[in-house]
Order: sequence, then structure tokens, then C-alpha cells
Amino acid sequence: MPRKSPLVIGHRGAPGYRPEHSRSSYELALAMGVDAVEPDVVASKDGVLVIRHENEISGTTDVADRPEFAGRRTTKRIDGQPLTGWFTEDFTWQELSTLRVRERLPEVRATSASFDDAQPILRLTDLLDLVRAGSVEHGREIGIVLEVKHATYFAGIGLDLAPLIARDLRAAGWADGELPLVIEAFESTVLGQLRAEGIAASYIYLIEASGQPYDQVAALGAHAKSYKSVVRPKGLDALVGSVDGISVNKRMLLAPGNTIVDDAHARGLKVFTWTARPENAFLAAEFRGDGPRSAFGDYEGEWSVIAGTGVDGVFVDHPDLGVAFFRN
Repeated sequence: MPRKSPLVIGHRGAPGYRPEHSRSSYELALAMGVDAVEPDVVASKDGVLVIRHENEISGTTDVADRPEFAGRRTTKRIDGQPLTGWFTEDFTWQELSTLRVRERLPEVRATSASFDDAQPILRLTDLLDLVRAGSVEHGREIGIVLEVKHATYFAGIGLDLAPLIARDLRAAGWADGELPLVIEAFESTVLGQLRAEGIAASYIYLIEASGQPYDQVAALGAHAKSYKSVVRPKGLDALVGSVDGISVNKRMLLAPGNTIVDDAHARGLKVFTWTARPENAFLAAEFRGDGPRSAFGDYEGEWSVIAGTGVDGVFVDHPDLGVAFFRN
């Protein structure tokens, strides 16, 4: 029987309530009824895959307050942009394991920030085991939507992510299709590499509302195509057979008159969207309410527009709200 609602995916767990990518964030998402959770993976100096939104970790850990690591602060170019901070690839896993996670947006999510400095960083293998156990505990199949971050950058410093990801997925029993796995990235190159590794998964191409994919910029320079061109009919035609779907910035689905979902479905491609958040800080202008950035606006109004497109999956920061809304 066809699913009557989109997949509800816990975006970095349940970061509306707990620091993103923490164990408690994922455990809460599983308990709140999500269909899947979404970790982001980057690499340590010694090739351990760790779950962080970015390889620069000063905003989501206590690394800046650790005097023993003060000398690791540096400036790098990540996907062509200068960035200053502390980077996972400059630490061994043993060093990273001593850090504690923090809320990235404490001014918006004070409740989540109250859990700061209490939990360590997770490895990918930790989360794979946690979700497998959670599926048993909660009596339902729960998937993982694995986002690969900055693959071209990491390859350029000798840390190819595809074989590292394949290694961990195989070791944890997530590589053969027995458990529901989606792999996504803003760079199509690494998706092709993981397909070539023989990882059984659905492959989803992440699409930003502006800009160009960095793997294409690195390879083609000025000839790189824009993300926007990918969601036009000719761009979608080119994806058929190489990926199973796309995941678009929600602003693209909120744009009046867009036909992205219908065009993709006509070509057999799934469409996910990110990120459904209830706070004024993240809502489109017409759905913001009175009060501070942390207050909830008319999120149901915005989410109704998203649901009305027929989208196949929605990333949410508050899984309880997402499950309650998108399941009805």
C-alpha cells in the first residue's frame, strides 16, 4: 500500500530539543517516531568518520575552551571559502573523543543549550549501532539518511570519504540492503563512488537554492552548472539512472508556481526537502509570527505548502511536531 505521507526524517536527530548529532538527540528522535535520522559525516586525521555538521567544530563542541588545543586553530579554504576555526582532520579520534558537544544556535534554542558539555562526539559506527538497536527497542524499521560532507575537499587532503564510509557500513551490517539506507551529498561525484563500492542504498542528490556543487567547480571551473539548472527538466533528465532522487532547499518548493516535485516524479525520481523548522528564525517571511526569533510562527501554514507539493520526505528538527503534522 503506498505511503500516504512523506517520510519524516530526524535532521541531525532532534536538534530542536538536544544538541545536534548528540546521542540524546538521536535517541529522542527515535522515541518520537521518525522514519529515519540524518547524520552528517566528516573525517578525523586518522580516518575515523565522526558525526558533525561541518569539519569546523568550534560552534558545536567545547574545543575553543580547551587550552591544550589552542594551537590547532587555523584558517583553511573549505569548498573554496576561507574559514577559521578547529577542524576534525587536524585531530585524531582519541583527541576528538575528549570533546563535548554544544548547541549550535543557543540564542534560538536555549532548552537544547541546557544540555551543553554533557555528551561526547559520536562516530558513524556508534550511530549505526544505535539506530539498529533503536529499531528493535521501538518495534519498527528505522532508517538512516547519511549525508557526506565536503568529499572533494577531504579527497584533496588524502582522506577519501567513499572507502571510509563503505568500510564502516560493511562493518556495521548496513551495506547490503538489509536495513533502510539513503546516502546523500551536495556533490554527485562521491555518490557515484559509493555506488561503485557496491553499497546498497538509495542515492539522493542534495540541491541548494543557489550556487554550484563544489566537485563540479573543482573539475570544470567556470563551466560548472548551477544547482538551479539541476531541477529544470533537462537537468532532471540527466540524473535519471545515476541517482534515485533529489533533496532540495525548502525555499525552492515554497516558490510560487514551481513544478519540481511533479517534474521529478515524472522521471521516476524521489524528492526530499529540508528543513522544516517551526521557529520564526527559519520560517519564510509570510509565515513568521510575533515575538522573538525563537518563538514558533505559523509553521503549519508553511508545512502545508510543502506537503501539498507531494514531496516524498521531509527533514525536521522537532520530530514530534513533524510526525504529528505530516502523518495526518
